Amino acid sequence: MPFEPVQQEKLSHGVTRQIEGLILRGILRPGERLPSERELSERMNVSRPSLREALGDLQDRGLLTSKAGAGVYVADVLGSAFSPALVKLFSSHEKAVFDYINFRRDMEGLAAERAATMASDTDLKVINTIFEKMEAAHKKRNPDDEAHLDAHFHLAIIEASHNVIMLHMMRSMYELLREGVFYNRTIMFKQRMTRDTLLEQHCAINAALQDRDAAGARDAVATHLSFVEKALSDQQKADKNEAFARKRLDHETNP
Repeated sequence: MPFEPVQQEKLSHGVTRQIEGLILRGILRPGERLPSERELSERMNVSRPSLREALGDLQDRGLLTSKAGAGVYVADVLGSAFSPALVKLFSSHEKAVFDYINFRRDMEGLAAERAATMASDTDLKVINTIFEKMEAAHKKRNPDDEAHLDAHFHLAIIEASHNVIMLHMMRSMYELLREGVFYNRTIMFKQRMTRDTLLEQHCAINAALQDRDAAGARDAVATHLSFVEKALSDQQKADKNEAFARKRLDHETNP
């Protein structure tokens, strides 16, 4: 018969599974510090020895890391998504930039479609809260906060799609974007007219999601990333034209 004796689970195993789930779901993020040992044991209602056993297991498996005198952190598990050689290759070829945008358009369109139908009401409140922060940041002269919230907004949609593989894959892609591997995202927010257009597009994405309009959400994401693609293409052409203009100026002033 296909039955086995039921064994009571060790408390440390329960702690391990709970923290694993939080990392898998993206609730605990790379680089995030865990609460102190005392606070964590009280919250999880386990003894400190059981907690230490679980944390030790997670550290041995590379999911957590400890820093002397600073506590325990979620490991940078995204760092190994791409080899350094491949990252360098991405950063040195323009084709990678537009392939990256096309990839995002496909994946984020699918994520938005899924989120519109599968997200909980709380998921949608999270997305709307981030959008409201974007509206507030839009009023500031410095675009840095708005640029940061842009990535946060898109990742919230992916989180709301409830596909953990897509979540971690796209997080690794956004990490490369944060590091400026593909392009400097703050460039997109420097011009007021572009910032206004981007906010309108994010508003359209959010509105479709709040209405649970799957097709509308996917279309809004596609429209947004097509705009980003064109803006970057235009910027690259302008940069090249400026480089030639400087050469002409130098030739005229230093014959």
